[in-house]
Amino acid sequence: MTAEQLPLFSGQEPLESETKARGPSSPFQPDMPLSVAFERFREHLVQNDYAENTVKSFLGDLKILKRYLKGDPPIGRIGVADLQRFLLWLQHERAVPCSPKSYARRLTTLKVFFGWLNEVGARPSDPAAGLVHKPVQTPMPLILSDQQVEQVLAATREMMTKEKPDPRPHLLVTLLLHTGIKKQECMGIRLSHIDTSDPKEPFVQIRYANPRMQHKERRLRLPAEWAQTLALYRRVYELKEALFPCTARNLEYVLTDVEKLAGLPDGLSFEMLRWTCAVRDYQSRMDRDKLRRKMGLSMMSWRETEPKIVRLAEPPL
Repeated sequence: MTAEQLPLFSGQEPLESETKARGPSSPFQPDMPLSVAFERFREHLVQNDYAENTVKSFLGDLKILKRYLKGDPPIGRIGVADLQRFLLWLQHERAVPCSPKSYARRLTTLKVFFGWLNEVGARPSDPAAGLVHKPVQTPMPLILSDQQVEQVLAATREMMTKEKPDPRPHLLVTLLLHTGIKKQECMGIRLSHIDTSDPKEPFVQIRYANPRMQHKERRLRLPAEWAQTLALYRRVYELKEALFPCTARNLEYVLTDVEKLAGLPDGLSFEMLRWTCAVRDYQSRMDRDKLRRKMGLSMMSWRETEPKIVRLAEPPL
């Protein structure tokens, strides 16, 4: 389908009449350029302690809207029809594919942004209020069965004991299987974050450089054998500060090698190992709030995550 840019800013009242009706004293006016509104919106999100990733997602989505509208239109000129055409363009005419999940998030962004503009008096109406939000059914995460976990560990042990031993796959897999940390958390681990003073009970500290993320920091237990694996790993690899002095993509390649050796049909990823860890902890009757904190989740995120863990932990029919 050939992308066709449709006429923009239809069906709006003149800006001048809107401005007069609202008066010159308000800091938010319908003739405010969209770029200025974005900056005010960003300040609003930061002041109200929205998560950093949420702020980035909202602003990224709004930048796509600004590119679509072209130029820097005043917020009072953007109507319902403009937003409807934008959503149609996202789904069917934009060169970059838009997944159902991304579409739903961008629709949410429009509703939050224009709803906020209406609340602060920048617009007499909310053009996004009537946009239909269709819930997205996301597939259930994939996890490893107990048998597949044994296949994976057998593969990593084989890689660790061959003629040219490589302990990195075993170190990485056992770290993820026992802690359930995210990819970026894994990449942030420094040697100083690891405590092997008691080889039988090693720990790792998950830390964040951003002070606003300190509530997600936590101390996680590692398997007893992990200290020995780490010692071998340090003999093979030259380490200075980072536990994994490489890119995240390199570690994804490591997991792909393990997947092939273990003969896994559905692949092997950070997310799969994270969910496998969570399900195994749930099946071992770990306290649910302790599991939430171990995964580094807020109460809001936990409300979405916990039902999935419960379903994944159910025995197959």
